[in-house]
Amino acid sequence: MTETLLSKLPTERSSPFDPPRELGVLRETEPITRLQFPDGHVGWLVTGYDLAREVHADRRFSSRTELHHVIRPAGGDTIPELPPAEPGMFIGMDAPDHTRYRKLLTGQFTVRRMNQLIPRIEQIVADHLAGLREHGSPVDLVAHFALPVPSLVICELLGVPYEDRAAFQRDTGEALRLDRTFQEIRAAFERVQAFVGDLVARKVAEPGDDMLSGLIATGELTAAEVTNMGMLLLIAGHETTANMLGLGTFLLLTRPDQLAALRADPGLVDNAVEELLRYLTIIHFGTTRTALEDVEVGGALVRAGDTVSISVAAANRDPGRFERPDEFDIRRSATGHLGFGHGVHQCLGQQLARIEMRVGYSALFREFPDLRLAVPPAEVRMRTDMAIYGVHELPVAFS
Repeated sequence: MTETLLSKLPTERSSPFDPPRELGVLRETEPITRLQFPDGHVGWLVTGYDLAREVHADRRFSSRTELHHVIRPAGGDTIPELPPAEPGMFIGMDAPDHTRYRKLLTGQFTVRRMNQLIPRIEQIVADHLAGLREHGSPVDLVAHFALPVPSLVICELLGVPYEDRAAFQRDTGEALRLDRTFQEIRAAFERVQAFVGDLVARKVAEPGDDMLSGLIATGELTAAEVTNMGMLLLIAGHETTANMLGLGTFLLLTRPDQLAALRADPGLVDNAVEELLRYLTIIHFGTTRTALEDVEVGGALVRAGDTVSISVAAANRDPGRFERPDEFDIRRSATGHLGFGHGVHQCLGQQLARIEMRVGYSALFREFPDLRLAVPPAEVRMRTDMAIYGVHELPVAFS
């Protein structure tokens, strides 16, 4: 039986690439631990790999937003009670609603359709690398490569005008900040929602060959459902991959042995992508579930109504699953990592993200063989103030 009661989720990192050390200590001693949430609710924190998979896969644990307790307060604000997910916000739902939305989206994210995108993604990457060359050294890799590449890809896939990116990127950034109040975060989400809603209305009148039009064409969704599904895809489609490209490049530029191995054998890129996803785990606040009934997890009795925070970052460093987990090694097999989650809520866009990273890293290090940091590593600003971890900027130099 666990004895520890954490007063808050550990978030302090001693290295830009490692999860908080305290999470690793907990994983070895109490892989499921009592945790007090900011509203006073005493729930649980899971840090072990096997337990993380178990909770993710167990239908007795709910993803319904209104059952969760907030894991971290925003901007010193009061802690709100979370409302039920709006129609189409499938990540905050259980079956059968989640199943219905997921089935409709799965038809839009087929492996065949993702593979058909590869030539276009290669062209987008090539264009932005040419832009880097034209800009000259030094340059911010985030602003000129890591952010625009996945933004343009998801815009083309959804049928969002890329020229409107400044507005939705600004509002998405606001919505993901940890120092904003809940009212400010809600307002930012509502602006993105209004933006996508206007777009959906136009596509109802004039459909195109894109994913939003495809969802409308199913005839099974209201405009509000398509809008909210589109908003989730737009935000997740550019924020997560952009931060993997930025943070992953930062890590590789500080590990010359690993970068040399990748350059010597470009065929290692698939392994490298999986290892980067495992090692970095940019969703640094993990995932959340709430027990629908009493459930025993790792010898602990999780009672109905208890919210469980799952530290995916700690689980991905579990020595019980990955040998030498704190070593970054692109030659290892990182298969089975939880970077895209696990169970019925596993990331739908993971194949697209893998393609973007594979194409992006390969071309970047091929076209810029002497790419290097333009500032000392300690001067790179980390996104510790954002819900998705990464780098705010990455100044790089090349000849």
